[in-house]
Amino acid sequence: MEQLASLPVLEILWNLRHELQWIMVGAALAGLVRGFSGFGTAMVFLPFASSVVEPIWALIILCMMDLVGPSLLVRKIAPDSNPAELWRLCLGAALAIPFGLALLETLSGDSFRHAVSLLTLALVAIMATGWRYRGTNTNLAVYGIGGLGGLLAGSTGLPGPPVILLYLARPLPSKVIRANLFVYLLIADILLLAMLALRGHLTLEPVVVGIAVAGIFFLTLLAGTYLFGQKGEGRYRMVAYIIIAGSAVLGLVNPVKVLQ
Repeated sequence: MEQLASLPVLEILWNLRHELQWIMVGAALAGLVRGFSGFGTAMVFLPFASSVVEPIWALIILCMMDLVGPSLLVRKIAPDSNPAELWRLCLGAALAIPFGLALLETLSGDSFRHAVSLLTLALVAIMATGWRYRGTNTNLAVYGIGGLGGLLAGSTGLPGPPVILLYLARPLPSKVIRANLFVYLLIADILLLAMLALRGHLTLEPVVVGIAVAGIFFLTLLAGTYLFGQKGEGRYRMVAYIIIAGSAVLGLVNPVKVLQ
């Protein structure tokens, strides 16, 4: 309570007002992409956020924003998911996230942003070429893919790429894939936030900013969800890929400097 008294919410937001405008741009684009593809929040948001705040703060803001918005939709989307497979993915991720955070603590802001952008561009390129994972889909493999996702979640804030590639190989309806990805990424945020707290990184300022931008993220998330239900789903998914790739390219050269 003493901390809240000395750093009231409005003061925090005022002190970070210049950073907040870019964080809001990233949040708006990320919500739209997440709504009609089921993934992409971190890939769009982090290049913007990590250009104006340190990597740890960017991850905390991402987690808070991503919890407030998608948690309101999870009851609608979750029934289409596969709970048993989600359990395997999330257990693998939980075991690996601490190792990823240990790696993150050694990265500079520029190194973090470049790593996020390069991983994102690699994933978009793979999806664009139509490549499919040809390995076995055993339970052990799913644990391993979840573990790789957890390692990337802790080090770059990107738990999705290994799991996305897994589902590209699955002959499943798009709504099932979207639901699994949506719920997995939400749980990954909870796990990452818990691990950040355990390592002493959870401070008030990024938590406040994350909650503050959650509104705009949720509104664009709703817009993207609406678009997903319309005809031309494939067209909207291609738009998602373009936004994701564009954010990644900007991340390589610092989007704030490019767009100012």
